[in-house]
Amino acid sequence: LSLSVSPPSDAELPPDEHAPGEGPQLSELSGIFVEKPGSVTATKGKDVTFVAKVDSSTLTRKPTMKWLKGKWLDLGSKAGKHLQFKESYDRNTKIYTYEMSIIKVVDGDAGGYRCEVTSKDKCDSCTFEVSVQAVQEDQQDNILEAFKRSGDAGEDAGDLDFSALLKKRARKQEGPKEEVDVWEILKAAKPCDYEKIAFEYGITDLRGMLKRLKAMKKVETKKSDAFLRKLDPAYSVDKGKKISLTVEVADPDAPIKWFKNGQEIKPSAKYVFESVGNKRTLTINKCSLSDDAAYECVVGEEKFTVFGGILLSGGRGMKDGVELTRDTAGSKYRFKKDGKRHILIINEATTDDTGMYYAFTNGGESKAELEVEEKELEVLQSIADLTVKSAEQAVFKCEVSDEKVTGKWFKDGVEVQASDRIKMTHIGRTHKLTIDDVKPSDAGDYTFVPDGYALSLSAKLNFLEIKIDYVPHQDPPKIHLDTSGTGNKNTIIVVAGNKLRFDVEITGEPVPTVCWMKGDSAEGRVRVETRKTLSSFVIEGAEKQDEGLYNITVTNPAGEDKASLIVKIVDVPNPPENVKCTSVGEDSATVTWDPPPYDGGVPIKGYLMERKKVGSARWTKLNFDVYESTTYEAKKMIEGVLYEMRVFAVNGIGISQPSSNSKPFMPIAPTGEPTRLTVDDVTDTTCALKWRPPEKIGAGGIDGYIIEYCKEGSDQWVQANEKLVDKTQYRVKDLPVGEKMLFRVIAVNIAGRSPPATLTQGVTIREIMENPKIRLPRNLRTKLITLVGEKVNLVIPFQGKPRPVVTWFKDGVLLEDKTVGTRTSEVDTILFIRSAERTHSGKYTLSVQIENVSDSADIFIQVVEKPGPPIAVIVTDVWGFNAALEWKPPKDDGNCDIIGYTIQKADRKTKEWFTVYEHNRRPSCTVSDLVMGNEYSFRVFSENICGLSDDAGISKNTAVITKTGLARVVEPFKEKDRSSSPKFTAPLVDRSVIAGYTAAISCAVRGYPKPKIIWMKNNMIIGEDPKFLMQNNQGVLTLNIRKPSLFDGGRYSCRAINDLGQDEVECKVEVRVLQEKAEEAKK
Repeated sequence: LSLSVSPPSDAELPPDEHAPGEGPQLSELSGIFVEKPGSVTATKGKDVTFVAKVDSSTLTRKPTMKWLKGKWLDLGSKAGKHLQFKESYDRNTKIYTYEMSIIKVVDGDAGGYRCEVTSKDKCDSCTFEVSVQAVQEDQQDNILEAFKRSGDAGEDAGDLDFSALLKKRARKQEGPKEEVDVWEILKAAKPCDYEKIAFEYGITDLRGMLKRLKAMKKVETKKSDAFLRKLDPAYSVDKGKKISLTVEVADPDAPIKWFKNGQEIKPSAKYVFESVGNKRTLTINKCSLSDDAAYECVVGEEKFTVFGGILLSGGRGMKDGVELTRDTAGSKYRFKKDGKRHILIINEATTDDTGMYYAFTNGGESKAELEVEEKELEVLQSIADLTVKSAEQAVFKCEVSDEKVTGKWFKDGVEVQASDRIKMTHIGRTHKLTIDDVKPSDAGDYTFVPDGYALSLSAKLNFLEIKIDYVPHQDPPKIHLDTSGTGNKNTIIVVAGNKLRFDVEITGEPVPTVCWMKGDSAEGRVRVETRKTLSSFVIEGAEKQDEGLYNITVTNPAGEDKASLIVKIVDVPNPPENVKCTSVGEDSATVTWDPPPYDGGVPIKGYLMERKKVGSARWTKLNFDVYESTTYEAKKMIEGVLYEMRVFAVNGIGISQPSSNSKPFMPIAPTGEPTRLTVDDVTDTTCALKWRPPEKIGAGGIDGYIIEYCKEGSDQWVQANEKLVDKTQYRVKDLPVGEKMLFRVIAVNIAGRSPPATLTQGVTIREIMENPKIRLPRNLRTKLITLVGEKVNLVIPFQGKPRPVVTWFKDGVLLEDKTVGTRTSEVDTILFIRSAERTHSGKYTLSVQIENVSDSADIFIQVVEKPGPPIAVIVTDVWGFNAALEWKPPKDDGNCDIIGYTIQKADRKTKEWFTVYEHNRRPSCTVSDLVMGNEYSFRVFSENICGLSDDAGISKNTAVITKTGLARVVEPFKEKDRSSSPKFTAPLVDRSVIAGYTAAISCAVRGYPKPKIIWMKNNMIIGEDPKFLMQNNQGVLTLNIRKPSLFDGGRYSCRAINDLGQDEVECKVEVRVLQEKAEEAKK
């Protein structure tokens, strides 16, 4: 162990060590603490609490509190059982209270602390000290209990605390003791007790003790059959490293156990067990002082013990009985370890550091005495005599060996006082006396006397007076312009927004007057700064309007000089304009734009383009090198997706703002040509064409079609339609008669025109004679049956050229019925009836005629409805359980044949009808399986293709099924007495409700006659109070309490009364207030 002392002149604290509370301070400190924590002296093992209060009435947001130890250790991360933090807020006073509690103070808690509070732009901090004193109690008899660890997180937490061993204590008066053989005690003791016995009997060399004990046991110990190789007697490892203990066992399958100080070790991240063949290894990771113990390896009854030691990095010591640790040493002492050497460094040693120093380890102790002598003050540089002229500066300077020494300056025995002209400074070891603007009265003897030393340094100040005759000199003013590097002569180019400063050197005697002008006026945003030989021309944030001619004029009595400056402001260009898409392809588009109206004063170098999908916010660059043209073809786009483009202009200054987005465009390819183009009809001046859509349409779809024609042999195509045609047919009109014409059709979409579909042969424009022919639809070739009231709409196509004459007949007579309408076109005719009636039934004949040629077709229409009821329904015979019925067909058959009848029966008692027969074709039937003793009625429905008749024919007589000798005795009906007194079937239940929230209580009652209900609160009848709503739904009684308050709590009862008696139920309703509302109510 060595002791190193550094002298005060060379001692410096490491950059990471500061005195407690001396951290870097915030820029703005404001006193926002109402109460600050103070320094305390805490008793070891006791609790201590520190309180800080902060006024938040002037703060814009909640303050943040930090508790720090030393310079930077944030105690908030150490919160737990040992350190506890608490925060509270008083709404009335707007004061935050912060508390920090140290539970069971230990020596390591001593030191400097700091609390910092911050809130946006305000902050404040305060420092306090914590000292720890020991508990005044008798020393423990067992010295091993003095070894404690700081913290309370288990055996691995903190560092070993030797403070209990190093404190001064009175020695006990011990009487004579009997001589004891320590080695016999050690041989009989367990290995875990070796350390205790060593301290008890004053053995400090533990490793030597173990070696001797091992040699003594070699004679007595029998060779173990379980172990092939045992543990070494002792191991040593540095703190924080890992160590492996290895043994070899005879039986590779034998289980082993590891023990530490007699307690079994379980596998964990710290203790790792390994088994490879006969080898058994215990690895201890991150060794600390708590691992300094005796370890045992046990196989059955065979065991072997080892005691391992760990060296402590840093060490602990004592000076004159006062313990020195890392926490209590502060910045005065530093601990250092170099291999096995432990060094104590004392910074800035003084005479107070004289004394005896001790160092303790678990293997013994060492001591050394330190003496500090006073250091003599040496003069490194003395002051010298000075001779100065009037108005000059005089400086006396001296340097001494100790930079902490202060002193005083004297002139002719009188102490010099500092003033605006006389200044005294002390920087390090140098002391200066500075006299500005020396006067004759400053001459004299000057002396510097260091404080506390019998030493003085003297020098003399001599004043030299010089007389000079001044002759005024005049020199004409001259302007010296330097515009090198700015291009043209006297031209200054500056980027818009930058600061322009141009310094103009001016000569002349006397100093000339400077005048700056912009054009012919003195206006402008120019700021002029003038010094003796320099005039500065300054423009803050140059703008376009600052551009122009500036003139500078300098004058003095000897003459005048002028100069001109041209200021040119350059900027990034304006964005391009009129960005638009002119054409698109399958995966490309052509975009054009106009150059920017203002190029920024610098020629445009080119353009940058970007594109994005409509609805997206992500722009994609299309070029990285500037593009000089104003037309660009963008490629690699997705067909059918809408895109937008924007363009940037680039000049020598930079890139402009983006242009406005182009209108959305979609890359699409033109469609394929239309297919199957044919001529549908030709007249003297028209031609009707038909075609099919293109096979390839694409994402752009089809906007329409263009039809063009030209004379055969010519290439002058004429567009027939002004607007696009949506349908796939078109009649071209106004064609010349007899000419042979060619036709073609072109599909159009947003991408443009498709390839044309052209007729292969010419068409002669001349009407073709065609005989008339009716194409009667298949469904009209048979009789058309429809219901009364339904619509009839018959479309019958025909053909014939020229247009035939169409005539309608009904039953051979010309159709003149106004309720039947007809409409005829060139290719078909329509017969429609809005509401069909039975009179519309009959044969309709359509005739089409061209000159003497005609064609006709007959259409039969039958309008039907439901039939009427059968008539004369009678029971003709009754025998056994059977009855015979007969009836006559209905008078109205609904204009169609009757296809059957439906017969139903009904018992006179129940009067419910049941179907007996359906679709009965004959006008008679026999009903069987009738019940004896019942009397039956019968009814019959007629049925046609429209369904059953709406009314039925009811039999005039009934069928009675009787049995001779039996008579039915009918007892009179006796109504049951349902009268009963009120009785509650569901009681009221106690409720606990929240104030302000509507609540309800319910119960159920039965009784006849209907009972009267009375609600009561605390035995008082609730009347027409709007706060209460009483409901009775089929015997379920509900009382609604609207937004109850604390006064609505109590006992509620419900009473039911009728002529036969009464019944009553009750419950308790408790109204409680939420905690938040309760606090607001108190405030």
